[in-house]
Amino acid sequence: MGCMDGKTGLVVGIANDRSYAWFIAKSILREGGTCLFTHLPGEKMERRVRKAVEALGVEDPWLMPMDASSDESMDVAFDAIGSQHGTLDYLVHSIAFADRDWLKEGKFVGTPRDVFTQAMDISAWTYMAMANRAAPLMSDGGGMVAMSYYGAEKAVPGYNVMGVAKAALEATTRYLAMELGEKNIRVNSISGGPIRTMSSMAVGGFSQILDWVEQKAPLKRNVTGQDVGDSAAWLLSPLASGVTGQTIYVDCGYSSMGL
Repeated sequence: MGCMDGKTGLVVGIANDRSYAWFIAKSILREGGTCLFTHLPGEKMERRVRKAVEALGVEDPWLMPMDASSDESMDVAFDAIGSQHGTLDYLVHSIAFADRDWLKEGKFVGTPRDVFTQAMDISAWTYMAMANRAAPLMSDGGGMVAMSYYGAEKAVPGYNVMGVAKAALEATTRYLAMELGEKNIRVNSISGGPIRTMSSMAVGGFSQILDWVEQKAPLKRNVTGQDVGDSAAWLLSPLASGVTGQTIYVDCGYSSMGL
């Protein structure tokens, strides 16, 4: 028996076996859940994501292209889920994007309009867009979780426009929770500590951030993918039936420290 037995949901954001989404799927699968997956359009991205998913032990995975910057692409993907599976129990949103040229110390104030709006679109608005498409499929209620970071609350050197977008993501979480609660759909975010992913390595000075967190966090270590994956599985499961509208910190306690 696992806390996700009988639950089927969509996991968006696996790029490889170091992605937070990958670890979340791993925990969900271990707890008895079924995962559906999307990948960015293109054969190269499909091969990469398929390889990562198969490393989870999923044979012949449900895997479909979806470009979150396209309403039409999201419509096609969610329509396919509805026609092929009927319902959803959970949604994992683990995508974000900002032009890495502007994720460097001293480059926030000059962020161009198009860089700012793209970061907000992909990193925050898409959670609302996917929730809007997933909610009608959650006829018996469900859970949603997105990935945030401490840079949404405090200024982190080099995180820049992504921090602003993550702040919007956390606000989106609260407003979605307010509107979807009457449908018994719970909406939360996880503020995970830094790990080495394709996205995080675009942030200038990332290695120094890892060193600093290891020194200052109460647990004296950096967070692991499993730490976050297990927390997400709990949030999406009936074990967290009274939790919604929250940003849960999974960062070895770093966010609780004053210095």
